[in-house]
Amino acid sequence: MANRHLSRSIVLQTLFEWDFLLPDKKEGGLDIKETLKRNLKEFAPGFEDDTFVFTLIEQVLKKHKVIDEIIEKAAPDWPLDKISIIDRNILRIGLTELLFGDRKEVPPKVAINEAIELAKTFGGENSSKFVNGVLGAVYKEIGEPGKEQISKKKKEQEPVDITKLPVEKKGGAIVYAEKDGQTLFALVHDVFGYWTLSKGGISEGQNEEEATVGKIKEEIGLDIKIEEKLGENEYVASHPQKGKILKKVVYFLAKSEYKELVLKESTGLDNARWFALSSIPELRIYNDIIPLIAKAIEIISKKSR
Repeated sequence: MANRHLSRSIVLQTLFEWDFLLPDKKEGGLDIKETLKRNLKEFAPGFEDDTFVFTLIEQVLKKHKVIDEIIEKAAPDWPLDKISIIDRNILRIGLTELLFGDRKEVPPKVAINEAIELAKTFGGENSSKFVNGVLGAVYKEIGEPGKEQISKKKKEQEPVDITKLPVEKKGGAIVYAEKDGQTLFALVHDVFGYWTLSKGGISEGQNEEEATVGKIKEEIGLDIKIEEKLGENEYVASHPQKGKILKKVVYFLAKSEYKELVLKESTGLDNARWFALSSIPELRIYNDIIPLIAKAIEIISKKSR
């Protein structure tokens, strides 16, 4: 089997050239396959038939638009065009493997570590730290797959003291409506591929319910009426510049008149839809949201009896 790290290095070199000579920057663009073959021949003779290289670069190019949206969400203080070409394409490689690769072939931790090694080798002084921060934030958002495989050394590290972390508060709601005798639920789809709940930030001193009503109106265009509080979730997230942050999210059950959802333009969301109860089990939903939906369904069922 070809050396995977060297293969990723060749992919990075080729993406660097592709990014530098994008069609909107220079007429004619770049023949990506011919460039890849040239780089393989020059930097890795004997690897010309490396299937991994061709598969990886094809995936990166196919998914690069959604990957770029994820980078913008995970590193909100860094516009994409302000990230160096090397770091930008290391992130594209790492996120493609992390989110769309075969986890049996390339486990999530391997995808992250390989990207960090590329950053150490080809990036600037702070590249590895930046890449680690972005990929770590995304890894946390998708539920830390493979977390149980973390080494004993990692488990023995001193736990984070959450009382000393900066807090970011959000408010969200399970929004439902009645249409033709059927209960429908409004969900939003994020760029990580999950259906989740509409939510938004709560500023210092804001009323939780009022802030949540306003944020959902802003995000999906619904006028909601909050019926009761469902619960709270909190978790530690990694921000590429700010470090670890304690996110606290309060969730409510809310009702709305049925109307078409109007999704606000956002780098973090790409769809919003109503779903019947029977459709929800088939959706890809974050684990911490499922108990909230179950509780909401129970409450709504009791009201309809």
